[in-house]
Amino acid sequence: MASYEDNEGRKNVAVSRHFRSDYVSLQVIKAIICATIAYMIVCGAYIYYDFEEFMSNIYKIDLLDLAAKMLKYYVIFTVTYCVLVYIAFSVKYGKAKKNLKRYFNNLKLLGAMYNKEDEEGNNFQ
Repeated sequence: MASYEDNEGRKNVAVSRHFRSDYVSLQVIKAIICATIAYMIVCGAYIYYDFEEFMSNIYKIDLLDLAAKMLKYYVIFTVTYCVLVYIAFSVKYGKAKKNLKRYFNNLKLLGAMYNKEDEEGNNFQ
C-alpha cells in the first residue's frame, strides 16, 4: 500500500480532486492549445520547406481559398484530437476513481484488522 501511495496513488489523488467534467474539460482545453501550436508549427514548416515555390506563386494563389482550406484542416485536426483526448482522460478519470475506491476499501479492511488485534490483545491482559 505504501508503494501505491508513493507512485500511482499520488496521480490518482490529483485526478480525484476535481469533478469529472472539470478534469476532462481542463484536459480538452490544454489539448486545444497544444493542437493549435502543433498545427501552426506544421504549417510553418511546410511553408518554410516550400518557401521558394510559395513565394513565386503567391500572386497566383487564391488566398481566401487557401485560408478556407487551412481553417477546414485545422478544425478537423483539432476536433479529432480533442475527441481522442476526451475519451482518454474520461477513461483515466474512471480508472483513478476505481483505484482510489479499492485503496480506501483496503484501508478500511486494514483498520478493521488492527482494531480486531487490539481488542484481542486487550482481552488477554
